[in-house]
Amino acid sequence: VQLVESGGGLVQPGGSLRLSCAASGFTFSSYDMSWYRQAPGKERELVACITSAGGRTNYATSVKGRFTISRDNAKNTVYLQMNSLKPEDTAVYYCNGRSVYYDAVYWGQGTQVTVSS
Repeated sequence: VQLVESGGGLVQPGGSLRLSCAASGFTFSSYDMSWYRQAPGKERELVACITSAGGRTNYATSVKGRFTISRDNAKNTVYLQMNSLKPEDTAVYYCNGRSVYYDAVYWGQGTQVTVSS
């Protein structure tokens, strides 16, 4: 089982990034997928989530209207489009998958996002 994030990097305030998480080793379409983030000295927090078929999404208040989560079940990939980035968005972003049938949860290794001028 693997969740591999990509797309992180350094961006100026107001800029955009698109994170990707490629899944393998499990039935991706049977998993609700989420993005979490963890800033230095802070607890990991939920950023956005999407149901297994992509019909419903939910967002943290701090990113609502700026971030968009989406998924392509044919490509086993979940995305996080991040616009109007702020310095407080700086964190390691983690991909998470949770089975809708079993007690199974998977995590990626994380990708660093730094918003700074």
